[in-house]
Amino acid sequence: MTLSHSLWQANQDLTQACLRNPFVQGIADGSLAEEKFAYYVGQDAFFLEAFARAYSIAAAKAPDWIGFRVFHKLAAGVLEERRLHESYAKTWGVDLQSVEPGVTTRQYTDFLLATAWSQAVGVTAVAMSPCMRLYAFLGQQLAKDGIPNHRYADWIKTYSSDEFEPLAQQLEQLVEQYAQDTALIQSTYRYAMTCERDFFQAAWEIQTFPQTGK
Repeated sequence: MTLSHSLWQANQDLTQACLRNPFVQGIADGSLAEEKFAYYVGQDAFFLEAFARAYSIAAAKAPDWIGFRVFHKLAAGVLEERRLHESYAKTWGVDLQSVEPGVTTRQYTDFLLATAWSQAVGVTAVAMSPCMRLYAFLGQQLAKDGIPNHRYADWIKTYSSDEFEPLAQQLEQLVEQYAQDTALIQSTYRYAMTCERDFFQAAWEIQTFPQTGK
């Protein structure tokens, strides 16, 4: 069993908590309130900027040319995902330039950037891997009976696509290349997965949407 698979299996309680979260289930059946999804779009756009920066930091610290290239390729994939959020923002009336990160968002991005700056690239890859693998998993689960015909179909289509899964795999390959199974690696992966769960929950619990001035 690879390290990535072992870490994924060890955190299935959090994976299933994300899948069962009412925010994710609201995306699944199209019932999610628009203001909750709009809030999420803004927060996730902020998160993706930090995610891209963490990739770039890891690339600069990569000990070999292959790792440097893969980290940069993954950063480019995040920029494409960020452009998708710009499209979402127009649809949902979100001004991405005025988004203020929530506490949960800031905790996650601060963790990623602190890890990227202070730790070896293997730890950074482990900190980032739960996001990629979880979103691929959620997309595939929500699309297993076909892409639904509702307002959140594009979200499901994106993360269940044949283009997204290879990005998750490439990051997991970096985990295998640069990380060893230690207590730090295990706790880093679990903390990142906990941040994912809390990120969805924060979007679900939002009561107002200050970013559009509503």
